[in-house]
Parts: sequence; structure tokens; C-alpha cells
Amino acid sequence: MPDPIRIGFVGCGQIAQSHLETYTKVPNVKVVALCDIDAQRLNASGEKYGVPPENRYTKYRDMLKRDDLDAIDVCLHNNLHMPATVLGLESGRAVYCEKPMAGCYADAAKMLEIAKKTGQKLHIQLAMIYDPATRAARELIAAGELGTVYHARSTGFRRRGRPYVDGYGSPNFVNKQIAAGGALYDMGVYHISQMLYLLGNPKVERVTGKTYAEMPMDEKRAKEAKWSVEELGLGFVRFDKNLSLDIIEAWALHLDTLEGSSIVGSEGGVRLNPFGFFRSYGHLDLNGTGSMDAAKFRWSNVEGDWGLYASSQHHWIAALRGEVELLPTAEVALNTMLIQEGIYLSEKLGREVTADEIREKSVSLAVEV
Repeated sequence: MPDPIRIGFVGCGQIAQSHLETYTKVPNVKVVALCDIDAQRLNASGEKYGVPPENRYTKYRDMLKRDDLDAIDVCLHNNLHMPATVLGLESGRAVYCEKPMAGCYADAAKMLEIAKKTGQKLHIQLAMIYDPATRAARELIAAGELGTVYHARSTGFRRRGRPYVDGYGSPNFVNKQIAAGGALYDMGVYHISQMLYLLGNPKVERVTGKTYAEMPMDEKRAKEAKWSVEELGLGFVRFDKNLSLDIIEAWALHLDTLEGSSIVGSEGGVRLNPFGFFRSYGHLDLNGTGSMDAAKFRWSNVEGDWGLYASSQHHWIAALRGEVELLPTAEVALNTMLIQEGIYLSEKLGREVTADEIREKSVSLAVEV
């Protein structure tokens, strides 16, 4: 067996527990060090995942002094991503960062800049890229089944699922100074990045958007959390090459559901959830579905590559081993941030904004722990 990829963790909170658990299912990986400013949380994670006390740190820079780390996994809140990622890259380690890429476009752009400068791999956790429906849609697009693709829709829905004020998660998710954004940053990043990936990560030209926080919430919890983000984000994006994207992302909305994300072209269309493929032949309109379980079985046992894309972390480790080329998640995540920040800027200015305006007005929100 090859030597394991040795990982150091920055942050042992809610999302880190998911990352740590996933690594137990990825072959030839060893979490050798943990870092968190909360000693109780740090030690609990160390005990659960077999990281000895001498390999637990409360200061990130101390952990980076180790000489046995191949990569860093950053599991911090949004405005803390950039400083930790940059330090990791500059220390000569590849970095895997939780979504969204950062708290603003300027910080995300710096992360990618440093990754290119150091030659280190930078991977952003964009989970929906690895969904079987994404691969199915990508294969249909590549086969020309949609014809000329021209529009996509990014949707996400929760009836009442606002962090903390609706009963789960920490207050940090809804405090703008820490999280930088609400529904668009927390969940919208998944669906927007999925659409960008399928569209070939097109060049953004203009963005317009609107945000809302209108539904009642528990006043005591809202005050404790310093609620200052959106529960509903809406947007429309114009790309080059006659492409467009509309966005609706809800943490809370008085409906039973929203139709899943979709892409349409001149010859056909595909919906991601529930999966559907739609095409017309002459006067005959056909609506199709597909078995994702059967497709996964054959991708795994015929193509032989499903394990390399089974999850963000499976792919990350495979790329570090040189078994597959790393997907351009940092580039897709950066484009996603440009759109998200564009929606916030459009809301603030009350008009459509250009991509250049978004870049020019983006100011670092980074906080170093």
C-alpha cells in the first residue's frame, strides 16, 4: 500500500466533523494533527478520531511547523478562510477549503493567486459537482443531446431552515461579520457552482439581484446570534456567449417546494433534482428519467472511475496521489463568489452591476484566528 496522505485540520467544529468522518471512508488517508481555539472541542475530536494530545494545537501557525503534513483541511467560518488558506499554501502544503471559498471575491481571488504562485493545489468543497445527476447531465451535454445550451436555473429550498434561529447550527452562520452572507453563501454556493460547472464556468458580464429577510423569527435567538444576513437570495446573471442564469436560494420560504436546478438548450433540457431529461422529436414531446444507482454501478465497474469522483474528498485525495487531474473547483468557486457578491452589490445599489464593478468594489473581509 502507498504511504497515506497526511492531513492537518484547521477547525474542529460542525463541518469539520463531517470532513473527519468522510476521511474514515477514503483509503490511505491519515489525519495526523488538529487545531482549534476551543480546547474542549479540539480534545473531543482528537479522542474520537485517534489524534494524540501532542498533535493537537490551539494555534494554527504552531501546527504548520510540523514536517509531516502533506495537506491542510480548512474548516472555519467564511471570513476566516483566506488567511488560513494562504498560510497553508505558503507553507508548502496543498489546501482543501470548506465552501464558500471566502467571505468576498477579493479574498477568494487572493487564495487562487497564492495557489498559482506557490504551485500548490487548492480545492474548494463544492459537493454538488460530485452528485450522480451532475455527471449524467454533463454526459448528455457533451453528447450534444441538449443542442446549444443557453440558460440555466439554480434553485435551493428550505421551508424554515435558517441556522440557529430555526433551531440548529451555531449563531456564526447568521452573523454577517463572521459569515459574510446568508442563504446564498451557505447553500446557494452548492447550486450555483453546480450550474457553472455544467456550463463550462462561463465569463460573467453583468449581475442583478435582490435579497430578503422578511419571515418572523424568534427574537431572543435572533438577538443572541446578531442576525444580519438574508434568508432569501435572488439573482439573474448574464454571461458571454449568449448564456444566462437565474437564481433563487431560500433558507425560509412559505411554499412546499421549488423545482430543482435545470439547464436548457436548443434541442433538449435536463433537470437535476428529481432527475429528468426532456426532448422533442417532431411533434412528439418526450419526458425521461434515469437510474442514478445503475449509472453509478457502471461508472464504478465498467468505466472504473467512480471512486475518483465519489465525493469532494475522494477526488481531492485521488488528485493528491496523481491518480486524476484536480477539477477546477477553485476557479468555479471564485466565479461563484463573483456572482454572489454581485447580488449583494446589486441589492445595495438598486441596479444591475458589471463584473468589473464587483471586482473593483470588493474589499477584504478576512479575519485571522
